Amino acid sequence: MRWFGFGFNAFGQICVHDPNKGAGTDVAKEVKVIGPAELTGHVDRSGCCLKTSRIKASWSRRASLHLVGDGGVCLAGFQAVTSDESCGPSVVESRGCKDACISELYLTIAFSDRIESWDLQKKEKTPSWSMEIKTQSQGTGPLLNLPLVPGGYIATKPPLYRPLSPDLRAKSLALGAEHAVLLCATGAVYTWGLGSHGQLGHGGLTSEEEPRAVEALWGMSMSCVATGGWHSVCISDGGDLYVWGWNESGQLGLPSRGLRKATLQQSSQQAGALCQDTSSSPGEEPQEGEKHEEVFISIQAFPALLDVTPSCEVSTVSCGSRHTAAVTTTGDLYTWGWGEYGQLGHQALISSDEPQRVEFFREQQMRVIDVVCGTWNTFAAVVKEEVACP
Repeated sequence: MRWFGFGFNAFGQICVHDPNKGAGTDVAKEVKVIGPAELTGHVDRSGCCLKTSRIKASWSRRASLHLVGDGGVCLAGFQAVTSDESCGPSVVESRGCKDACISELYLTIAFSDRIESWDLQKKEKTPSWSMEIKTQSQGTGPLLNLPLVPGGYIATKPPLYRPLSPDLRAKSLALGAEHAVLLCATGAVYTWGLGSHGQLGHGGLTSEEEPRAVEALWGMSMSCVATGGWHSVCISDGGDLYVWGWNESGQLGLPSRGLRKATLQQSSQQAGALCQDTSSSPGEEPQEGEKHEEVFISIQAFPALLDVTPSCEVSTVSCGSRHTAAVTTTGDLYTWGWGEYGQLGHQALISSDEPQRVEFFREQQMRVIDVVCGTWNTFAAVVKEEVACP
């Protein structure tokens, strides 16, 4: 399995610049990586290359989880150029970990017997918060996925530990800028937190202090949830994608007035440069009887079904601050939303309110199996596409 990244790279969270290899045209010095670039592997003290199993990302950092053997967590990005000077735990201190999650302030690591949260703004050699957990034996169910921990979850800012009712039977949890989306073992979805952009999916813009079921999804079993800055998505057991929340940048894949207006302005400027006479421009208002009003959506306050591609189902999804990426069962990656840093992977700094396939992986005969969005970037795990013998 290989990992590729594209988008915001100001801190080297995608491509780490190695000064020993010279400057040249090193993509690591680029703030915007507009096309998929393969992530360089980490090497342990013995010189062995560590294989990345998972990626977790925040705005300025990337955490690579190496879960094979002793494994560990390696950081790339802000204050993480060298392990000796970086904040947070070293690879040695994270060996044996089972999972990790990262925010701008904290790196949380899960072991089989404990949870540790490290303050990334300090160079302390001990975690700022920790809790012991009972070692799970066979037959007691799967380990919870961070940020879920026994009895609650780890928030992005203090107080780090927040309790959850055991009645919810939490399966996975996604944290947005100021809201949360919870998937229960029953397939039900609950949300809480800030609701000013419709990101809670309850049909209004009010906030919720406690988890509340998304009634529009009631009766449909969901298998995956994800959150962006102010939008939310989930996948049903049947592979259908539901979206809700803020759509100003087209991050829901629904018609965005802001994006269409920007596109029209750009087209008008280009047309004006070619032709000074606009009296007979084809962009004039249509004649009477021809007018039709296009529907734009700035806020979608309840879940809407999004048809990413009519030919296949969605297997996994991830959200950035204002963009979304989904992997289909055929191994294709689709992205949409804000793309001014190249986070959509289309080899250009464009935004889109329609899901578009990232052609790079298809052209390289690669099958995408996972996707993780940072705030302004995207990371994709791929395997070589198996070609059937004639």
